[in-house]
Amino acid sequence: MANGRKWVGTTYGNSWMHHWLIRLLRFLDIRIVYAFMAVCVIPVCMVVNPGRKVIYRYFREIWGLRPLGAILKTYRNFYLFGQVVVDKFAMYAGKKFDIETEGYVHFQELEKRPDGFIQLSAHVGNYEIAGYMLKAENKRFNALVFSGEKATVMENRSRMFEGANIRMIGIGSDMSHLFAINDALSNGEIVSMPADRMLGSTKQISHTFLGREASFPVGPFSVATSRSLDVLAVNVMRTSSSAYKIYVTPLPYDKSASKGEQIRQLSSAYVRELERMVRLYPEQWYNYFDFWA
Repeated sequence: MANGRKWVGTTYGNSWMHHWLIRLLRFLDIRIVYAFMAVCVIPVCMVVNPGRKVIYRYFREIWGLRPLGAILKTYRNFYLFGQVVVDKFAMYAGKKFDIETEGYVHFQELEKRPDGFIQLSAHVGNYEIAGYMLKAENKRFNALVFSGEKATVMENRSRMFEGANIRMIGIGSDMSHLFAINDALSNGEIVSMPADRMLGSTKQISHTFLGREASFPVGPFSVATSRSLDVLAVNVMRTSSSAYKIYVTPLPYDKSASKGEQIRQLSSAYVRELERMVRLYPEQWYNYFDFWA
C-alpha cells in the first residue's frame, strides 16, 4: 500500500486551539464558526493542502465532472470535512445533533449474544458520532483510534466515553493493539476498526470500487474470519447542518468456506456497502490520497 493508506488520523491544530474552540462553541452559534471557516479557512487549506489535487481528480475521474464542477465539488468536500471536525468539538462542548439510525436492530441483536463481533468503518462521514450514539448495554465497546492523536482530542473522547463502557485502543507501531483486540474478542466484546486504511500489516485484497480496481487491507477481515465472527458496517453520514444518519448494515459471508474465500466474501460485502454510501454521499469522501493508485 502507498504511504497515504497508513492510518494517521491526527486532528489539525494544537491543544491551545482545541481548548479555545471548545470554549467558543459552548456559547457561540455553530453556524458562525461554519461561516468563518467557509470564508477564511477553507480557501487557505485548498491552496496549501496537496489533498486538493487528489479530491479534484476524484471528482474528475471517478465522477466524470468537468473542471469547474470538480473545483466546486472539491471546495464543498473540504468545507464538509471542516464541518465534521467542528461538529466533533461541538459535541465536546455539549451541543447536540439530530441523529437518525437505519438498521440499529442489527446492532442490538448482536449486542445481546454471548459472542463478540466486529464493526467496520471508513473515512467517510463522521464515524466518531457512532461511538456516542450506539450504546452497548451488555458488552464493552472497543474502538481503535490512532495513538498519535492530539492530547486534547483524546482527553475529550475519554470524557465523552466515561461511564459508557467504551475503551479506546491506540494503534501503535509496537503492534500491542493486536493483543488488546484478541483479548476483547475472547471476552465476547465489540471491536470497532476502519477497513479502508492499513493498521500495520501490508497484506491487501483488490476489489472493483466505483468502477476501478482499489486495494483494501486484509487485516480487519482476517480478524473477523479467524473467529467466524459476525460483522457490521457502520457509517455515519451528515444529512444537514444539524443532523446525521447512522447506517448499520450486516456483512454476510459463508463461515463454512475456506478462510481465503471467507476473506474475499466479507471484504467484497464491505466494499459494496462502502460504495453504496459514497454513491449516496459522494462529497463526504475523506481519503486524501490516491485511493485507486
